[in-house]
Amino acid sequence: MDVIQELRKKISAENLWSRDFKIKRNEYLLREGEIEKYIYFIEEGSIRAYVSNEEEEYIIRFGYKNSIITALDSFFSGKPSRLNLQAIKQCRIRAVRKEDFNALIQKSPENTRLYQFVLEQLIVQQMEREMDILTVLPVDRYKRVQERSPHLFQEIPNKHIASYLRMTPETLSRLKKS
Repeated sequence: MDVIQELRKKISAENLWSRDFKIKRNEYLLREGEIEKYIYFIEEGSIRAYVSNEEEEYIIRFGYKNSIITALDSFFSGKPSRLNLQAIKQCRIRAVRKEDFNALIQKSPENTRLYQFVLEQLIVQQMEREMDILTVLPVDRYKRVQERSPHLFQEIPNKHIASYLRMTPETLSRLKKS
């Protein structure tokens, strides 16, 4: 069983869902400066996690159907987040409060191992992302993401993938055609 599905099953068994809601395209789950109090399970739709400055937005992560997303910086630290979590497509989301989630993880060694596995996967994903950013040639960045996450190209619009890959939408379009 997929680790995310297993985690979802445990949360359901303990009846820990604190929110079940929909957000429309372009609405926010969290804005920069807010404190993250939830971990979100995306039932339908897609989310982008990004940071911004005055000139540009930098997408650093996506969430889509059957995945989890949260503003990790704030979720772990309890401090205001630097991230924005915004719907790319209309989403149906289930959320668990941080306190309830942490209590579930500490409830049994099996839950702790499951959480450790999720964190290990996240660290590997972040390392892959860092390698993507350090890869100089756009074609190589595109190939790396295509090999690692081919489903991304079915779930996320090209303009957001291009931003994630640090290239223009036109460059991405040319790479996809070649």
